[in-house]
Amino acid sequence: MAKYQIDKTDQKILSFLVKNARMPFLEIARECGVSGAAIHQRVKKLENLGVITGSRLLVKPQALGLNVCAFVGVSLAQANHYPTVIDALKQIPEVVECHFVTGEHALMLKIFCYNHDHLMEILINTIQNIPSVVQTKTFISLDQAIERQVWVKNHQNKGINVKKD
Repeated sequence: MAKYQIDKTDQKILSFLVKNARMPFLEIARECGVSGAAIHQRVKKLENLGVITGSRLLVKPQALGLNVCAFVGVSLAQANHYPTVIDALKQIPEVVECHFVTGEHALMLKIFCYNHDHLMEILINTIQNIPSVVQTKTFISLDQAIERQVWVKNHQNKGINVKKD
């Protein structure tokens, strides 16, 4: 397996794309001092390596009436039931993130709901009814102070393992 080193140009490209995934490659090229074709090739290589996993449009939940953001710690009867619980959670559209975590709970969920009644319904009638879920602990977000993607500049680069064909 070979290692690919992300250089300063790659970091600059990623920095621009994280801030604005729709930024034209020619504009990035001007900022980086290289050709548009070079940017296109580098982005394609970063996609093929799995460094860039896609781009998406972000919608403010409040614009859709989803005014309650909550984080829910979920305790399981047995850790090996994790895959079936995840499959059930994937069927709940209000669950927008799920992390397998260390500590008091096995899972940490991020949920968006219309209001507190909607949140209570999701907790009591949906999540707590999933087999193997033994407890939930809910934290309601009052404000989101920081929202950003990973910071890409000046990281220590250990290289990325890539298969040689």
